[in-house]
Amino acid sequence: MREVFSFCHPYLARYRGRIALGVGSLAAKDLAGAGVPLLVKWAIDSLTAGEALGRLAWLASAVVTLSLIKGFFMYGMRVILVGVSRDVEYDIRNDLFAHLARLDGSFYARYRTGDVMARATNDLNAVRMMLGPAVMYLAETSLTLVLALGVMLAVDWRLTLWALAPAPLVSLAVAFFGRRIHDRFEAIQKLYSDISSRVQESLAGIRVIRAYVQEEAEMERFQELNESFIGENLRLARLSGLFLPLLHFFIGLTFLLVLWVGGLRLLEGRISLGSFVMFNTYMGMLVWPMIAFGWVVNLVQRGRASLSRIREMLAEQPRIAPPPAPRPLPEAAAPLEFDRVSVSFDGRQALDNVSLRVPEGATVAIVGRTGSGKSTLVHLIPRLLDPTSGSVKLCGAGLREYDPAEIRRRIAFVPQETFLFSATLAENIAFGSPEAPREAIERAARMAGLQQDLESFPQGLETEVGERGLTLSGGQKQRVAIARALLRDPQILILDDALSAVDTLTEDRILASLREFMCGRMTILISHRVSTVREADCIYVLDEGRIVEQGSHDELLSLNGYYADLHQKQLLEEELESI
Repeated sequence: MREVFSFCHPYLARYRGRIALGVGSLAAKDLAGAGVPLLVKWAIDSLTAGEALGRLAWLASAVVTLSLIKGFFMYGMRVILVGVSRDVEYDIRNDLFAHLARLDGSFYARYRTGDVMARATNDLNAVRMMLGPAVMYLAETSLTLVLALGVMLAVDWRLTLWALAPAPLVSLAVAFFGRRIHDRFEAIQKLYSDISSRVQESLAGIRVIRAYVQEEAEMERFQELNESFIGENLRLARLSGLFLPLLHFFIGLTFLLVLWVGGLRLLEGRISLGSFVMFNTYMGMLVWPMIAFGWVVNLVQRGRASLSRIREMLAEQPRIAPPPAPRPLPEAAAPLEFDRVSVSFDGRQALDNVSLRVPEGATVAIVGRTGSGKSTLVHLIPRLLDPTSGSVKLCGAGLREYDPAEIRRRIAFVPQETFLFSATLAENIAFGSPEAPREAIERAARMAGLQQDLESFPQGLETEVGERGLTLSGGQKQRVAIARALLRDPQILILDDALSAVDTLTEDRILASLREFMCGRMTILISHRVSTVREADCIYVLDEGRIVEQGSHDELLSLNGYYADLHQKQLLEEELESI
């Protein structure tokens, strides 16, 4: 439990005042409850001694008063302590999300989305149950046990020892079942992550599943996972189902011993009738603690298993992080230099000794066949990746010397894979600039070539685009992403094949409107089309991670290399399209 305390202590410490108030309510409730059997004992002993009815009436009213006090503090205990557990859950969830937002792509390459979602929801709920109800009932039952046993020992210690005789058996049962419940629940949570991942992937790829008529196959795979999940839950249910009846057996055994031994001591005159009834009343009070103890063990083991999964994610550290003392980024973020940069993934060389320079206000284009390393190169600029060797420099200093967040604020990046949120077009365009006025959003949409599309949409910029922009075409999604980048008014604009889904005429219109915007800004274009890059100040041709050609459009044509060959093929395609 040490790891549980070390993790949860900072969160619980924020609510120490409310926790103290809740624990005080718990203590008051248990003290009031523990006093009731004593009053019953005195009442019965008064009756058997033939004392006045006035004393009996006073004791009866005292029982009612203590019961009301117990009910009042029981309500306060539950509201306060369970409320604290909800607040702790809220804090952990916020910290977990903030931590996930800081992690880089390498983490998400190793953890599936469904697995992350399961840990942030189902596992976190199990941790809350451990910190709230489990801890509350553990404290409540422990105090009830101490108070009841204290009074019982004071009245008749021999009978109390007989009542405690089954306790070692209870301890053995808890130790035996606790470990197995923990392991079983950990396996269940892993299967729950698998199910979440399968559902997420299937829903995200539903179009592909339908296109390849794989609905039945996906249903079979899901059914297999679901059957495994149900099977593990049933095994846990059988384990818990054996644990709780075993506790009930020990409870019954305790009652039997108290009735047998207590009855003999009553007949022998060693204890009074009131004391005998009091013992049985306390035993009734201890039934719930013994049952609750089994339930608490179940919750704690579940919470520990879930907490270890959450701590595993929180232990992940971003590989791309700001330095201890970041260098301030100059106002003019230029020039940008790649100095003998190499990047490798699992032994595969994506970039090999690449050197290039982008002056202030220049437009540089990068072309090359699929897999040549173009996207890898531009991902280095906002530090979505770090080079394996070499360095990327901005204003003469390596990017590792700056705060990555500060670099990214100067950059607008339109990635190859467009992502839109389930929101309106206006909200998607203004994602990076939430305070942008309406006029600026409309201007960015016009510059990105969305004007005609907006006129056809039922609600214009207020049209909902659905999850991942489901209601838009590929070209429309790319133009929304371009508008989002333009609205940021960046110093560095990166378009990673951002016009691949539009036709050449639309591309020409967008580029014409972008030229004025790009003037004076550092712009990096990646494209498979010569028409997109031909007016760039410098064009670099990548092949197998190396720069094999560089120069202006005319200079590259004169080399009769890859670029010239690409140009000829596209001219031929345009002629065939016109025919």
